Amino acid sequence: MKRRRGTNGRGESGHGEGEKRRRGESSEENHPANERVSDPTHPRVPASPPPRVGSSRVPVSPRPRVDSFLPSKRLGQNFLVDRRVVERILNALGPQGNETIIEIGPGKGALTDLLVERAGRVIAVEFDRNLGPLLDERLASKDNFKLVQDDALQTELCAEIRPATRARLVANLPYNISTAILQRLIAQRECLSEMVVMLQREVVDRMTAPAGSSERGYLSVLVEAYCEASRLFEVAPSAFKPVPKIWSSVVRLTFRQLADTDEELLWQVVSAGFAQKRKTILNNLRNAPEALQQRIKPRGGASIILCQADIQPARRAETLTIEEWRLLTRLLN
Repeated sequence: MKRRRGTNGRGESGHGEGEKRRRGESSEENHPANERVSDPTHPRVPASPPPRVGSSRVPVSPRPRVDSFLPSKRLGQNFLVDRRVVERILNALGPQGNETIIEIGPGKGALTDLLVERAGRVIAVEFDRNLGPLLDERLASKDNFKLVQDDALQTELCAEIRPATRARLVANLPYNISTAILQRLIAQRECLSEMVVMLQREVVDRMTAPAGSSERGYLSVLVEAYCEASRLFEVAPSAFKPVPKIWSSVVRLTFRQLADTDEELLWQVVSAGFAQKRKTILNNLRNAPEALQQRIKPRGGASIILCQADIQPARRAETLTIEEWRLLTRLLN
């Protein structure tokens, strides 16, 4: 697995620090750069030796080996090199011989090699256009391996796993766009049953923050609505090369149904509630976007709606439970 741009995991997994990518994540998460350009950190192919006198053939330069592939600073790549951590992730996932596993960001293939040995089928989504072909060549003899050279934010996972209809996923998600990728994966939950993912520790703190915690935000409610989250273990910076400045956490997310809820309206309400976190839920709903105001005003206004939901107007969004958000949504439906 490897952490970097839009499709990541760590390979000798990797995890990323780099310039901020402008996609769906707050500035609190300082992580990998994401635009692929000519990268001086990647190894250059050795120059061919001059031909011998009388020879009509010039030797062809060898392609770089995947195990000598250097992390890209531009992509924020940090390769996971601690075999013990790789084994712990594998054991947490527990791949079976009759199932399909998706790996986002196989990187140098530290986890991928083991997945191919144990899972029925492995679909690896790799963004790096230099690293992908090396992995494909290395695992070309494995008929249960498929490389998808694409951005995880764009990949249609349900289409890629066919003829399978369900799969589990393992990934080291890029920190700076973790909310965007989680939203993307949640949107494809019809074909995903469970995910074991590695994220920046502070991101997992927010993901798992209960109602009333100062860490709770939109991401917390999003994950709680669709997943049962279990924090598994922490990963030290020393597990990677180059060594990042942050700790990571591995978390299990098991999907569950969100029944009897207008989901589009729910996320409009939650988004409005967290628009200005220091303000009360009343003030945020009073200043909600016009589309939501068109539902609030005919029902007597924000204060009346909150009273009907038995929610004190002076409370802040982080104190609301998922059931209270769903109740507000039903009252506005």
